[in-house]
Amino acid sequence: MSNSLFVKICGLKTERDVDTAVEAGADAIGFVFSASPRRIDAATAARLARRVPEHVLTVGVFRAEPLDEVRSVAEAADIRAVQLHGPEDRDYYDDLAAGGWTLIRAAAFGDAVPRCGELGEDMLLVDAPVPGSGVAWDWTSKPLVGPGEKWLLAGGLTPDNVRDAVDATRPWGVDVSSGVERSRGVKDPALITAFVEAARARS
Repeated sequence: MSNSLFVKICGLKTERDVDTAVEAGADAIGFVFSASPRRIDAATAARLARRVPEHVLTVGVFRAEPLDEVRSVAEAADIRAVQLHGPEDRDYYDDLAAGGWTLIRAAAFGDAVPRCGELGEDMLLVDAPVPGSGVAWDWTSKPLVGPGEKWLLAGGLTPDNVRDAVDATRPWGVDVSSGVERSRGVKDPALITAFVEAARARS
């Protein structure tokens, strides 16, 4: 993976999406398995994952699904990481960790300042107050995480605002989905490339 800002492109559904993200220099690509216009099945994800080189992390995104279902889909999709949006507890995370997956915990911006590793996760993703809305929010109103955390900023990022967001919050990485789409659920290759370039541009 890159030594520079970690960039994850999420909600990919086609060969072109995946190839564009990899060629643009993304460190991780995400496949959505929860209810969403970006949702794909495990068989499609497995086919797409075979196009991804070893240095790029393949991530499955789940939202409050039963543990057995998450484990089954992650195995069938042959992904290397699991991202969880929901009320999962430490036992849930420990079970998946034992299966060898890299774990990403998504936390919506709110009153409490989360810490990476609280539930045993490897990375923390800080999302907008309304996760999945694709709406930009005030990243600067208060500290988002504890200092020195391995965390990704998400929610409302686009090629036009990601550099300002990175300069303001100094995250370890960034995550984007709707911000690189030309219509809901449909990725735009030019926006994917522009996002990666803008995220890593020198301020």
